[in-house]
Amino acid sequence: MNRRTMIQQILNAAGVLLLPSMARPALAGEAIGQIARSDAEWRKRLNPEQYEILRQEGTERSFTSALNHEKRKGMFVCVACDLELFPSQFKFDSGTGWPSFYDVLPGHVEFKTDYKLVVPRTEYHCARCGGHHGHVFKDGPPPTGLRYCNNGVALRFVAGPG
Repeated sequence: MNRRTMIQQILNAAGVLLLPSMARPALAGEAIGQIARSDAEWRKRLNPEQYEILRQEGTERSFTSALNHEKRKGMFVCVACDLELFPSQFKFDSGTGWPSFYDVLPGHVEFKTDYKLVVPRTEYHCARCGGHHGHVFKDGPPPTGLRYCNNGVALRFVAGPG
C-alpha cells in the first residue's frame, strides 16, 4: 500500500469525502452553459453576504437561513444564476443549521478539495456561474449517504411541482 492509498483510506474512515468518485457528468442533452462576470459585475448583482459566500467561499452562520424550514414542493436554485440544483424531495433536516440535501441534479455542481481547515473537505460550486455553495459529507441519509451542506444565502427557493 502506498502513502496516498493509506491516507485516502484513513480519510474515508473518518468520513472525509474525496473527489474522484464524486464527479458525475451531466445527463445526455443537458449541457450547462457557463457564465463569466467580472468581480465588479458580481458585486453589483449580489448583496454583500451573497458575494462573500458565492465569490469568496465564505460560510454563513448556522441556523440563520429561512430555507432551513422550507418544506414546500419546489426547486432550490443558485441565487446568482438561477441554475436548478436541488429538487425539494432531496432536502432533509440534518440538524446542522444549514439547508441540507442528500443529492443534487447531475452535472449541476462541480467539486474541488478545500484545505482551509487543514483536513481536506469536498467543496461544491454551481456548474454555471462557479458560485460557492457549500461542502458535501458522507454522513447523509439513504439512498446516497451524502449530505450537501448548503449556505442558504446562496440559494433561492422556487415553489412548484419539484
